[in-house]
Amino acid sequence: MAKSPWTSAYPLLALTAFLWSANFVIGRGMQAQLPPLAMAFWRWIFAFAVLLPFACAPMWRQRAVIARDWKVLVLLGVLGAGSFNTLVYVGLGSTTATNALLLNSSIPVLIAGIGWLFMAQRVRLRQAAGILLSLCGVAIIIFQGETDQLLALRFNAGDIWVFVAMIVWAVYTLMLKHRPADLAPLPFLAATILVGAVANLPFYVAELAGGAQARWTAASFAAIAYLGIFPSVIAYLCWNRAVAEVGPARSGIFIHLMPVFGTLLAILFLDESFHAFHAAGFALILAGIVIASVADGNRSPRPDVIGD
Repeated sequence: MAKSPWTSAYPLLALTAFLWSANFVIGRGMQAQLPPLAMAFWRWIFAFAVLLPFACAPMWRQRAVIARDWKVLVLLGVLGAGSFNTLVYVGLGSTTATNALLLNSSIPVLIAGIGWLFMAQRVRLRQAAGILLSLCGVAIIIFQGETDQLLALRFNAGDIWVFVAMIVWAVYTLMLKHRPADLAPLPFLAATILVGAVANLPFYVAELAGGAQARWTAASFAAIAYLGIFPSVIAYLCWNRAVAEVGPARSGIFIHLMPVFGTLLAILFLDESFHAFHAAGFALILAGIVIASVADGNRSPRPDVIGD
């Protein structure tokens, strides 16, 4: 009997959104102690060190698969580990939390749009309606239910960096369909993380040469440890597994849970208040996810339909 995505893929996607929400909070909060390239480079070095004891033997056993498909692994490593978070950390140095949340919420739309434009994939009306409804819920939370905040929104260089990161993540998610099917999850993740760390190295060296130095304190070490384990290893394993099961568009809609989790974390740890616009936004986000995620009866999946 086939597994239901409600008991397999969707819980993994919800956990991923929660872990990545904290990643954004830490990425913004640690800017004074960890420059963006240092944060990205040491995050992936720590993640690879955590994975290596578990992935070393499987990587050796599957070395022929890795050698055969090295081009795909390099591409996915550069996109998923080497570029996305680096661009986000750079952008978080000069953009507001409101703008970053808004841009991050564009991922489901970007996944659907890029897949439709360049990969001959289409989105079912039900999925498009769910994405739109969920995006409305995100906007209500971001703008606190007030249109004057939308009219006053301004974008800066940091927003451009963050938006480029969102495009990179959308492409990465769509390209996951080309990952080697016979490569186990741990060797795949370890290989792409290693590629990402190597890709970041020259930019990290340039950052050091420019005078940006990390301040290694208990807080910065703890931040790297969290980033290296939870948003990197655990969240990426969950995301890659879920995308393989339910497809990129149906997975992408769960990105809209990030402002939900971000708001809840702020309420719990920053003593922020819960307002009516939070409840309205949460309701629309969850409704959109349900609409976009409900399977179309017992029809067989078609490769030209995103998320089917």
